[in-house]
Amino acid sequence: MAVSSCSKVFSSASFECRSDPDFSAPPPRFENLRSRCRLETASFSDAAASATPISLSPAEVAGDEDVVVVAAAEEEEDGNGTVQFKGSVDTFSYSSLTDASKTIHAAERLGRGIVTDAITTPVVNTSAYFFKKTADLIDFKEKRQVSFEYGRYGNPTTVVLEEKISALEGAESTLIMASGMCASTVLLMALVPAGGHLVTTTDCYRKTRIFIETILPKMGISATIIDPADVGALESALEQHNVSLFFTESPTNPFLRCVDIKLVSELCHKKGALVCIDGTFATPLNQKALALGADLVVHSATKYIAGHNDVLGGCISGPDKLVSQIRNLHHVLGGTLNPNAAYLIIRGMKTLHLRVQQQNSTGLRMAKILEAHPKVKRVYYPGLPSHPEHELAKRQMTGFGGVVSFEIDGDLMTTIKFVDSLKIPYIAPSFGGCESIVDQPAIMSYWDLPQSERAKYGIHDNLVRFSFGVEDFEDLKDDILQALEAI
Repeated sequence: MAVSSCSKVFSSASFECRSDPDFSAPPPRFENLRSRCRLETASFSDAAASATPISLSPAEVAGDEDVVVVAAAEEEEDGNGTVQFKGSVDTFSYSSLTDASKTIHAAERLGRGIVTDAITTPVVNTSAYFFKKTADLIDFKEKRQVSFEYGRYGNPTTVVLEEKISALEGAESTLIMASGMCASTVLLMALVPAGGHLVTTTDCYRKTRIFIETILPKMGISATIIDPADVGALESALEQHNVSLFFTESPTNPFLRCVDIKLVSELCHKKGALVCIDGTFATPLNQKALALGADLVVHSATKYIAGHNDVLGGCISGPDKLVSQIRNLHHVLGGTLNPNAAYLIIRGMKTLHLRVQQQNSTGLRMAKILEAHPKVKRVYYPGLPSHPEHELAKRQMTGFGGVVSFEIDGDLMTTIKFVDSLKIPYIAPSFGGCESIVDQPAIMSYWDLPQSERAKYGIHDNLVRFSFGVEDFEDLKDDILQALEAI
């Protein structure tokens, strides 16, 4: 793609490269921005030698949103000392790419609205965006001009990340926030009305359960909690209540239970209820919740998506109408992702397919080894035939992830000895990163509850959750086997 760098001063007001923070809709995708970036109409006048060179990479999207149309700029003198840019057209379709290539190129390769010829997406560090004159501000307010306005409503770096995730999920729109919990809580408040009712599952991230059981009731919102596989309980809840939303993880935390996304979506839609799947344990590569029928999919981008244990983030993907409804509340509450964090997640996603492939393989191989070991009482992993939803997982997932939960054949202290004997993994919360992480949920997440209360959630003292990173399989196997021998 031809790019011009010149010491010319930009003198045309027709070249606008801003997006729209209108609360009623998501910031326009970059194709909408590029519709205002027509370099054929932009003119440049000669500049002083001290002027900063301007490097332009003109691009414009037309037609199908999945096709990026690139105008390669060429300089032409018009005889009056003014340079006019005219472009040839090339096309590039992301729909023809595999997920592996989308993680690298989607929203960036010929599809980025930020004016640069850099391969990587720049970090736009700003809290606000200026208008050259009041008339431009009025045009923006009256929707005749697209623009960013304030950092809480959008950022060019963040929009690249949102579009990349949308490409992977096959979604019309994605909203990125400061954490996975921020995404989940704002979604629940935006989609379940005061006095409304939702359905969720017994096995889930504890902080999500706390929010549903203690915060939402203050808004008059009630909940029915069912076993992930209890379709009959879901049908009863849909009959007995005016259910607004079925919100569940699949696979769940920490027992990796799986929900039949296609079936529950059909049941909920018949009763006018929405379905949201938290697919954090699955990743967008192993499971396509939207294609299976769900209305929305949520991820803690902190985990597999970013993948390097160095940044927090959360995202919601789905149709524009629903995501915009959530975005409205997000703009009021805040919880905005910093553009530097957005850059780290973009960078992390470029190796997502490689990391998940390795973690899928290690997770499955280690689950089989653990299940056969005499010092392991039980293994929870959807890739094993012993898992209650194994056949379902095979139908709706292409891989089973890098997290394996299992119970040591022993008590709390025996399990602590096993964990402390491990050499490679860190004892820490979280999962999905390059580094392996291990924890005892009874201590890490439920230590404030008495043993009897923990047992109500199936959290026994001998439960271990092991998140396999991308270390060599043989090293991880040897480490786990020596730790088991130590108990």
